[in-house]
Amino acid sequence: MYKGYWALTRAPFQTVPDPDFFCPFPAYQEILDRLLYVAEYGKGIAVVTGEVGTGKSTLSRVLIYRMNEERYDVGLVINPSIPPKDLLHEIALQLGISPPKNQRSAIFRAINKHVLRNAQRGRNTVLIIDEAHTMTQKAAFEELRMLLNFQLGDRHLLTLFLFGQPDLREALAHQPPLDQRVAIRLNLDPLTVEEAASYIDFRLERAGCTRRIFTDEAIQMIHQEADGLPRGINNLCDLCLFEGMRKQVTEVEAPLVKEILALA
Repeated sequence: MYKGYWALTRAPFQTVPDPDFFCPFPAYQEILDRLLYVAEYGKGIAVVTGEVGTGKSTLSRVLIYRMNEERYDVGLVINPSIPPKDLLHEIALQLGISPPKNQRSAIFRAINKHVLRNAQRGRNTVLIIDEAHTMTQKAAFEELRMLLNFQLGDRHLLTLFLFGQPDLREALAHQPPLDQRVAIRLNLDPLTVEEAASYIDFRLERAGCTRRIFTDEAIQMIHQEADGLPRGINNLCDLCLFEGMRKQVTEVEAPLVKEILALA
C-alpha cells in the first residue's frame, strides 16, 4: 500500500523468512560458515538457538539457499511438534521419500537407503528442523538419535540442524545420548543499535530505496522498543512507513515512532 509513496519496489519489512532480505552481519556469516562446515564434513548435529524474533527461521532458509543442489540434499521440517510416530514419516517426506506410513522399520530402511545413495553420488544429506524447541517427547529425540546411526567410515551420512528457542538447550541436556553428539552449538543474539541501523538501511535498499528514510533518533527508539529483535524491528518499521504515508511525511522521525508506540 505504501510502496508507491516511498518509491519502493516491494515491501521491505515483511516478517516471513526471505533469504533475499538477509542482512549479512559478520556474526550471522560466522554462524553460516560453521553450519556449512558441519554439513560438508558430516559432523552430525549443530544446534542454533535464539530468542523469539532473532531470525532463526530466516537463517535456516539462507542456509538452504546457499547449499548447492548438486552437493546437498536438504529436507526441512517446520512443525516437529507432531507425535513422534508421525515425525519420522514427515522427515522421510521432506527428504523426498514416500515410505509406508506407520511402518517404522520400513521408514528407517528407506531413509538409510536414501542417504547411502546420496553419499555414493557425492551428495550430503541434510535435515533442518525449525522450531525444534516444540519437541517435548523423549521418543522424538530418540528418533533423531537413531538417524545419526547412519554412518560411513568416519562421517555421518545425515547432518542434522536443530533451530529453536533457548529452551531447546535444556531439552537436549535431558537427552544425553543425543546431546553428546552435538558437534557445535551456536546462538543468535539481538542486534546492537548500530546493527539495527544497518539492518533497516539494508532492507530498504533491497526494496529499491535510494535514500535514508529513518532518522538516527527514530532508529534508536525502534531498537529499544524491539529489544534489538529483527522481527520486532520489522513490525515497527512497517507501521512507520504506513503511518508516514498517511501523514505525508518525507522521513520517519522520533515523534512519529512515539505516536505509533502510544497506539500499540
